[in-house]
Amino acid sequence: MYWEKPGPANTENTINLAIKRGQELGLKHIVVASCSGDTALKLVDRGFDLTCVTHHVGFSGPGQDEMSKEIRQKLSGLGVKVLTSSHLLAGVDRAVRNHFGGVYPAEIIAQTLRMFGQGVKVGIEIASMAKDAGMIPHDTEVISIAGTVSGADSAIVVMPAHSNHFWETQVREIICMPRIKK
Repeated sequence: MYWEKPGPANTENTINLAIKRGQELGLKHIVVASCSGDTALKLVDRGFDLTCVTHHVGFSGPGQDEMSKEIRQKLSGLGVKVLTSSHLLAGVDRAVRNHFGGVYPAEIIAQTLRMFGQGVKVGIEIASMAKDAGMIPHDTEVISIAGTVSGADSAIVVMPAHSNHFWETQVREIICMPRIKK
């Protein structure tokens, strides 16, 4: 499915398509990008083991956590695993760019993946991050849901690899994404 434009207006349809495809494939795990927790909450009690990946603390400003403690506790209480860590395709490379200028390998990879849209790029990234954190099983396809700025507009079926074997990642299916990327 292709959405005409990116953005949060696609969230409900993206979630429904992802759930449907995950059920058809017999998948057990969903990884979702959600900084406020709103998108993750929409996936609770849908029959999947759920991992929510947030921006790292400090992303929106020094020491700031975009997810409130109350939402984090609510998600955890509902059985959602919440991962807050450095981004796979940013981290130290972004710090070097911000300080010295230039472009570095992880950012080149991220820009290349953005040709498929921000949501597909983030979907690949968060699946690998969740795998590195031990929140999803090894050698298991997962549904990964992400979006452009907020909400969800992209969903993929992915066999993620650990970050130290990133090139072994396999995007098996694109369930949905925006046709227009920005």
